[in-house]
Amino acid sequence: MKLVFATHNQNKLKEIKALLPESIELLSLNDINCVEDIPETADTIEGNALLKAEYVKENYGYDCFADDTGIEVEALEGKPGVFSARYAGEEKNDEANIQKLLTNLKEKKNRRAQFKTVIALCLEDNKDIFTGICKGRVLEEKRGTNGFGYDPVFKPEGEELSFAEMAMGKKAAISHRGKAFKKLISFLKE
Repeated sequence: MKLVFATHNQNKLKEIKALLPESIELLSLNDINCVEDIPETADTIEGNALLKAEYVKENYGYDCFADDTGIEVEALEGKPGVFSARYAGEEKNDEANIQKLLTNLKEKKNRRAQFKTVIALCLEDNKDIFTGICKGRVLEEKRGTNGFGYDPVFKPEGEELSFAEMAMGKKAAISHRGKAFKKLISFLKE
């Protein structure tokens, strides 16, 4: 079976490929010559994941899954949420996003937050959604150099380290993305 992961990120692709049964040939957007920016115009994380998976299915004919992730901060009424990547502007700058988040939380005592990843799967005529959540808090300042996005300012519940201070294997085992992908993979193995 051929399945497209709607990503250009070869590291993400390699990570997921290693977890799938050998009966599934995993392709990236590059492999199917999809070079356009797939529109992410939904107002929810679930909606964006579904838009991307449906786009590939409708325009390229492949079964596909796509993911979308956001950080939801309690004191900011769930923001940045679906706008996490573009929180500080359309250029998707991680550093600017972190600075805006820290500025907006400066006077707030409640720093509870959660990372949420949603994977949408378009397989044959079915659509399925898999969600992974990692609860934690936003730190007052950046810690660590691993990872990407908001990792330097997010500390998962029950952990002493930020995501950016953790080894990749440790982060993958407890992260929102790891949880969502575990659900997808067990579904595909059935």
